[in-house]
Amino acid sequence: MKFTKVLSTVAVCAFSALALSSCSKEENVQVKDKVSEEAMGQIRALGFTATGAQKVDGGYLVEGDIMLSDADLNSTPDHQILRVADVEQYRTNNLVSVGSGRTINVAISSSLPSSYVTALDEAIRRYNAENLLIRFRRVSSGYNIYLTPAPSGSSYLASAGFPSGGNPYNSVKVNSAYLGSNPGTNYLATILAHEIGHCIGFRHTDYMDRSYSCGGAYTNEGASTVGAVHIPGTPTTAEPNSWMLACIGTGANRYFDSYDKTALNYLY
Repeated sequence: MKFTKVLSTVAVCAFSALALSSCSKEENVQVKDKVSEEAMGQIRALGFTATGAQKVDGGYLVEGDIMLSDADLNSTPDHQILRVADVEQYRTNNLVSVGSGRTINVAISSSLPSSYVTALDEAIRRYNAENLLIRFRRVSSGYNIYLTPAPSGSSYLASAGFPSGGNPYNSVKVNSAYLGSNPGTNYLATILAHEIGHCIGFRHTDYMDRSYSCGGAYTNEGASTVGAVHIPGTPTTAEPNSWMLACIGTGANRYFDSYDKTALNYLY
C-alpha cells in the first residue's frame, strides 16, 4: 500500500558519532540547561521518548540522536495513536508524495572526499534495486537532497530530517572529519541510506526500545500521539539487521533485510 499523507517537519534525526557498538554517546553532547517539565511533556506529546532528553544548542536532544527545535515542540501534532510493541518498523506521518512514480535527485558537495561519492552511489543503488515508486539519482545540480560536511565539532556521524510538503528533507550532513577520507564504501553507504531513510519518512526500527541497538536502559514510550506509526507486515520481535536501527557499529554493513523491504514497498 502506498501512502502520500504529509505533515510539516517535526524533527531532525542523526546518527551520533561513536566507534564500536553505538551511534550515540550522550557524554559527548554539551548540556546547557535542565529540560523543564513543560518541555518534557511537549516531547512526549510529539511521540518522542523524553527519558534522557537533554537541552543542547539549537533545541533538545531526544532518543539519543534526534534534534527537536523549540518550534517543533510548539507545533500541533496529528492525534494518531501509534501501535505499541517491542521492535517494529516505524514511519513518521511525514512522507514523500510519489504519485505513480517519482525520481529524487541527490547531489553531494565537492567538499566531501571522492570515496563519499562512491558510497552515495551504492546507497542509491540499494534503493533503486527494490523497484519502488520512489527512485533516486545522483546529480550535480537541481537537487532534492544535498549532502554536505557536518559543522566542525559535530558529535554525530550524519544527520537528516523528515519530509515536508510532500517533498523529502533536503539536507544530509555527514561528519567527514570523524569518519575520515575513506571509511569504507559499504559502511558509509549504510549510514547514507539510513539518513535518506529519514529524509523520506522512516523512524528508527527500534523506536520502542532504543537500547536494542545502542545499549543502555530499556525505554518504551507507551501509548503516544504522532511521531512513530507501525508499518504493517513488520515484526514485533527483535530485528537485528535493519538499516534503520538507531545505532551502528563501526565498519558495519546493513543491506535492506526482508522486513526493511516489506516496509519500503508498503510505503513506496
